[in-house]
Amino acid sequence: QVQLVESGGGLVQPGGSLRLSCAASRNDFSIYIMGWYRQAPGKQRELVATLTSGRSTTYADSVKGRFTISRGNAKNTVDLQMSSLKPEDTAVYYCYGRLAPMTSDYWGQGTQVTVSL
Repeated sequence: QVQLVESGGGLVQPGGSLRLSCAASRNDFSIYIMGWYRQAPGKQRELVATLTSGRSTTYADSVKGRFTISRGNAKNTVDLQMSSLKPEDTAVYYCYGRLAPMTSDYWGQGTQVTVSL
């Protein structure tokens, strides 16, 4: 079992930047994959970016070139640097993790990101 806790959401103007962070409750081993999904009102949850323990990254086309996912300074933490934010980036952002391939997914409680004037 592992708990994921997000921080860093908030309100930002279009073109602005925000940094989200997620920390896992366990650091006795390296989590296989961590990342971020988001869900806007009335829409399905969608992938934003993921990062494996082997440093392989995946990004949604809509955020490529604007968002950067990276491991945090502490073990089993992951950050999402979001730049050039657009109103369509408004959503609840969820931290995601999987301890090993083909195992259960873990989710954080979500943090709201609102991009608006």
